[in-house]
Amino acid sequence: MREGSVLEMHGIYKSFPGVKALQNVDFRLCKGEIHALMGENGAGKSTLIKVLTGVYTMDAGEIQIEGKGTVQIRSPQEAQRAGISTVYQEISLCPNLSVAENIFLGRGEEKLLNWRNMNQQAGKLLDSLGIRVKPTQQLASCSIAVQQMVAIARAVDMDCRVLILDEPTSSLDESEVAKLFQLMRDLKKRGVGIIFVTHFLDQVYEVCDKITVLRDGKLVGEYAIENLPRVELVSKMLGKELDDMADIKNDIPVYSEGKAAPVYEVKNLSSSEGIEPFDFYIRSGEVNGFTGLLGSGRSESVRAIFGADKVTGGEVRMDGKSVKITKPIEAMKNGIGYLAEDRKRDGIIGDLSVRENIILALQVKTGFFKPFSKAQQIKFADEYIKLLDVKTASVNTPIKSLSGGNQQKVILGRWLLTHPKYLILDEPTRGIDVGTKIDIQKLVLKLASEGMSVTFISSETDEMLRTCSRLIVMRDRKQVGELTGDQLTQNTIMNTIAGGEKE
Repeated sequence: MREGSVLEMHGIYKSFPGVKALQNVDFRLCKGEIHALMGENGAGKSTLIKVLTGVYTMDAGEIQIEGKGTVQIRSPQEAQRAGISTVYQEISLCPNLSVAENIFLGRGEEKLLNWRNMNQQAGKLLDSLGIRVKPTQQLASCSIAVQQMVAIARAVDMDCRVLILDEPTSSLDESEVAKLFQLMRDLKKRGVGIIFVTHFLDQVYEVCDKITVLRDGKLVGEYAIENLPRVELVSKMLGKELDDMADIKNDIPVYSEGKAAPVYEVKNLSSSEGIEPFDFYIRSGEVNGFTGLLGSGRSESVRAIFGADKVTGGEVRMDGKSVKITKPIEAMKNGIGYLAEDRKRDGIIGDLSVRENIILALQVKTGFFKPFSKAQQIKFADEYIKLLDVKTASVNTPIKSLSGGNQQKVILGRWLLTHPKYLILDEPTRGIDVGTKIDIQKLVLKLASEGMSVTFISSETDEMLRTCSRLIVMRDRKQVGELTGDQLTQNTIMNTIAGGEKE
């Protein structure tokens, strides 16, 4: 190992059926260093962490730990014995136990048998780390931030050399983030190496020393924080050069906003998911979109519009009239459709047929006390199977047996059947073949030309530029810009996402 290293990973490969998740990835962590691991969805961050922590077995490669040389890590328990601890976004402690019990749980019975001794030792540990919580307090009564700090204290007391923090700040407010960062800096002084996985750019530049960027399962590079301006980080994550200005506009007529009243308009919309209150509107025949890095608040914004997350504030108007939209059924009755980002979790119902999946939203909208006849269901399904060219043996085929692209077309058909005024499409082309992607993009532009309003979200910037006439740029769960006309370029989008650049 090189001098100063606490962890080195060399030539890591990991494949799953049909997917090369990691290809020849190197990673180095030094003592007393906070090192950000960055990359978009599918870049390989989670796979690399799971290889390091023994959740996955690597296909090839080598892991070296200071003082232990080359190690084989076959389980999370072996990772812990090697001095590697992970604190996840979802706390994996026991909320019904006390803080002290959680710190010492699973580490022999001797401490648990002596309650006074256990609480005293836990108190000293918490004080040394500046964590203000009583050892006897039940963990469930603590804030998420304190629970994460307790998890970190447990890791530190187990002689942790490498601490992995996986999206630790996504549910924290500013003051809680500040406390967590102070604890991270204290651990850094003690020589602990910290791997910080996050999507918040501002936080990376506030607390980290180095950044390693992955893209499509490959190493892009390792950079000192002062040598990688934010806009270049965005460029490396997205795989776009700053001067990549390929003209991708087609011959579809350019949308003209005109003076028509918005179909949908909201002021100060907020939800339980932590996005800052925002204003938004969309006019008839417009395709607009929310863009930003993964975790920027794109999906949370449209989920608030549809009422899929708990709405905590905002004034909504449709066609100039005030309406209430705090849950999906109210959105649907006001003519809004929403294709969710996670097709498997929020879209298809795998054991139901193509026919049943297509008619589901319209049935919910009209009410289950007025069920459609089977003949009506078949008529509806046949219409949208034909319109969207869904490849299926019959309307009665279970949707789980279709390809991902055809499943997506079925879900799109589900919402088109409700004849929405306003259709929200969140990652409608993720994980599907190029031909189907083009079909869906063409359909979006066709629907808009017929007067439908569409909000389109994609991780692929090229797709957004092809389909949208206006982009709302998100960063760290707040709107940081709005781009139209000549501003709709790769350069402008990346610079706006990056923000905070200093000349």
